[in-house]
Amino acid sequence: QVQLVESGGGLVQAGDSLRLSCVTSARTFSSSAMGWFRKAPGKEREFVAAVNWSGDRTSCADPVKGRFTISRDNAKSTVYLQMNSLKPEDTALYFCARGRTGSIATMTAGYQSWGQGTQVTVSS
Repeated sequence: QVQLVESGGGLVQAGDSLRLSCVTSARTFSSSAMGWFRKAPGKEREFVAAVNWSGDRTSCADPVKGRFTISRDNAKSTVYLQMNSLKPEDTALYFCARGRTGSIATMTAGYQSWGQGTQVTVSS
């Protein structure tokens, strides 16, 4: 069974930065797109960012464009989410997910495996 394990969350102040990491046991990691989603209390899970299988294409949701960057290291089976200029509205449980294909997907249906999440809390 494929496992995805997120880390790097925490409690920070507005304007701070965090880098989330997600390590996967998937043997097909290097051929799969990877994504980050988040879920805030009382809200639906929403797309944050995704990267294609090779890492040369990325997509970020409008609320995080210019502040968040997704990247991957296929040699380490790891995907990262660099989050800068954090805002209180970024507070959520952040999940990484493994795509069904090598192409970027922005909907949850485009992903086949999910981690348990890492909590990010941004205080004002």
